[in-house]
Amino acid sequence: MTATGLAAPPIAKDPANERARRWTFDYRKLVNGWFWLTVASGSVVFVEPAPFDILILAMIALWGFGGFTIHRAILPFVLFLSLWTFGGFVSLIPYWHEEDPVSFMFHTLFISSTGLFFALFLTNQTSRRAELLLTAYTASCVFAATIAVATWLTAFGEGSEWIKDGRAMAPFKDPNVLGSYMVTGALYLIQRLLLGRRRFLWLVLPSLALILAALFLSFSRGSWGAAAVSLTMVVAFLIKTADSQRMRLRVIAGAAGVLFVIFIGLMGALSVDSVRDFFFARAAVEQDYDAGPNGRFGNQLRSIPMLLDLPNGFGPLRFRLVFDLEPHNSYVNAFASNGWLGGFAFIALTFSTLFVGFRQCLTRHPYMRQSQVLFAATFVFFLQGLQIDIDHWRMFYVSLGAVWGIEAARRRWLARQENPQAGSE
Repeated sequence: MTATGLAAPPIAKDPANERARRWTFDYRKLVNGWFWLTVASGSVVFVEPAPFDILILAMIALWGFGGFTIHRAILPFVLFLSLWTFGGFVSLIPYWHEEDPVSFMFHTLFISSTGLFFALFLTNQTSRRAELLLTAYTASCVFAATIAVATWLTAFGEGSEWIKDGRAMAPFKDPNVLGSYMVTGALYLIQRLLLGRRRFLWLVLPSLALILAALFLSFSRGSWGAAAVSLTMVVAFLIKTADSQRMRLRVIAGAAGVLFVIFIGLMGALSVDSVRDFFFARAAVEQDYDAGPNGRFGNQLRSIPMLLDLPNGFGPLRFRLVFDLEPHNSYVNAFASNGWLGGFAFIALTFSTLFVGFRQCLTRHPYMRQSQVLFAATFVFFLQGLQIDIDHWRMFYVSLGAVWGIEAARRRWLARQENPQAGSE
């Protein structure tokens, strides 16, 4: 009503403005949505190039169009990753005419660049983007786990293009990669349960069951160990950083409940004779191909004195030519394929990531809960690097880059606490 008591006449709508509003799009939502789709595609790698490889290139172009900055907290990550890759190209020089080593190093350059992208991307809008990353990654785990479990149950461990030596692997090329990929998704869902987040519980529980089943059916010793270590880390982080004694007790009780359910499921699976026999065969600490002077561990030990005399290492993909076997150790491979420069850079990258990661997980900041999952996953990837080659695992660079992106965001947050006039994220 107006002052005279009469209603104001309705404002006429401009058709041109209505059409413009209808066709306006939100660039930020487009970028974040494409990011979710890219991460969610990460478990489909049985084809080359993988969908992730194509989508991440489009993602980088789309995101880069809006501009970006590099926080100084990321510079150690950029330096060590660059030196590791550069060392590989230096070692490649004598073998530049060979197709496989050249392809290997350009793939190294590409995949390490994706790690840098994740670090830069998560520096801004960190809470939102870290959650997008974890939900998309978990969705990809559920998708892969559904295929892996269904194909294994259909063939019941017998040979097929989806199963390798009785071990589930679809839609990956290797059961070890399937098992290791599942770890981050399992950690995220278990953390939700321990924190008492009951929203979508009807979806969380069956998703977690599928992921754990796929992890088990991969029959990967490294993946089982990684899951155990990382879950212990997440529980310890939650207990240490609990908001109250009540929350601390809830985490402890919840962890005990999760372990009990896993134990019941494991006992149920082992009640099948063929599964039980295969499980104990795979669970042995040392397999036939590990032992002896020409086994996996023997080759690694024999290579060290040789690499001490070779500043450029053997060259990319040449460890296999010397020992008729892949190194199956990312630290040995860093020196073998990337020379002393790359080897020491990889070790520096490992220890610097561990330093910032533990600090993130044990001190309070807005991104602490996401960091506790992502760093625990990154930590066990580095741990698995002692017994398998992780340097071309896409998911390794996803979590590695995320840890450094969160570190930059944490440092910015601390700066704002000290100087509120500095602005917000």
